[in-house]
Amino acid sequence: MLAKLKIQRAGRYERFEVPFEAGQTVLDGLRWIRVHVDPSLAIRFSCINANACKECMIEVDGKTVYACTTRLVDGEMTIEPLHNKVLIKDLVTEIAPPDER
Repeated sequence: MLAKLKIQRAGRYERFEVPFEAGQTVLDGLRWIRVHVDPSLAIRFSCINANACKECMIEVDGKTVYACTTRLVDGEMTIEPLHNKVLIKDLVTEIAPPDER
């Protein structure tokens, strides 16, 4: 099966096809793209560090979600950075509170 990810980057959308099996997440797909297609894709995640959870928040099909828990689907998904945060690059936005920057 193939998931089609339409990812917003630098004001435009790029399309990627990602092989997947049932149960894989959007984060799995994004990491696959970085390893196999485009290592410059900027994403943020820290699944090993419980203190940094919530770093993978993005918008998928217009809804704010965690990339690590949102499942890939057989079809196209639109992936965008959080719209209410300052964009750093690609899917990475400023998530730290102002007093912690």
